[in-house]
Amino acid sequence: MMKLISRFVFWISDWTLNDQWPKGLKKAVLIAIPHTSNWDILYARAAFFLMDIPVRFTIKKEVMVGPLGWLLSGLGAIAIDRKRIPGGRKQTYTEAMVRMLNERDELVIMVTPEGTRSAVKKWKSGFYHIALEANVPIVVGYLDYKKKEAGIGPCIYPDGNMDAQIEEMKVFGRTVTGRHPEKGIV
Repeated sequence: MMKLISRFVFWISDWTLNDQWPKGLKKAVLIAIPHTSNWDILYARAAFFLMDIPVRFTIKKEVMVGPLGWLLSGLGAIAIDRKRIPGGRKQTYTEAMVRMLNERDELVIMVTPEGTRSAVKKWKSGFYHIALEANVPIVVGYLDYKKKEAGIGPCIYPDGNMDAQIEEMKVFGRTVTGRHPEKGIV
């Protein structure tokens, strides 16, 4: 059903796909760039349904109840439980996502590195730490509103040189036009 709706969304809006998902890749952190509009989630989810990429995104477990929880789950949401861990403190979102990736054979978690729809000079680095600690690659997903194209960009294997590797992702991201270009990657 979701694939059918996704085809309709792409057909009616005249969007295309550039499906370059790395063959055989079953676990990854997927960054979605640039994130400049609330419309991004519609096109991103539709694109990943059409590409048969089982992308998931995280949300607080408290939100995942009743009909809203069922809807969000159908769209790919997975609940983050920040339960207490040894030492008595609550686990961080990063720790929870690393644990999820380590416990599953297949999981692609989508993250927006800007952390907001506004222009930012510095990306949040949690996605990088998650990929590094879980020993999974970072795949760059993009929405280019100028070309009306959704696709997959570079696949980066974190090596600990975070600043240089994030800059490599940003260089690619600057070639892509968000819905609001003035809020694009700086």
